[in-house]
Amino acid sequence: MAKTKWAVDASHSAVEFSVKHMMIAKVKGSFHEFSAEIEADPNDLTTASIRFDIDLSSVDTRNGDRDAHLRSADFFDTEKYPKLTFDATRIVKKGDGEYDVTGNVTLHGVTRAETFAVTFEGGGKDPWGNEKVGFSATGSLKRSDYGLTYNAVLETGGVLIGDEVKVSMDIEAAKLA
Repeated sequence: MAKTKWAVDASHSAVEFSVKHMMIAKVKGSFHEFSAEIEADPNDLTTASIRFDIDLSSVDTRNGDRDAHLRSADFFDTEKYPKLTFDATRIVKKGDGEYDVTGNVTLHGVTRAETFAVTFEGGGKDPWGNEKVGFSATGSLKRSDYGLTYNAVLETGGVLIGDEVKVSMDIEAAKLA
């Protein structure tokens, strides 16, 4: 298949995260607003162009007070830094449909190279004849690498919020005409 442009179908896609809370549990959340510019041959991502944007104000942890705190200057500071962006710079095939996708993540005014494991989940035509493909991605970011250092020391030792944020994405995209 030739390299073509794809549009994310947000209603069939998800961007989710989890982070340790009190060193004993995980808080999970998602972002509801995101977009991507993808130009790729889904059967060989090594030559793909990928840019992904997440609207940080769309954070949802199922707790309104916590979500408001995450939007505040203590965390994302969405007034000043409204988006997280990812621009792929290197894609290495690891196996059949498996890739390491490295790119520049920009968050909270800091840009760093990060690598995510990406899997091509398959493709086909929907009942209306539209060509669709699916991808999944996993990885992690360290909050402190991006200046997100808000925390509290616990009486029992340790900290309230873990530094590692695990990220997972499930993306369905439609071929553009």
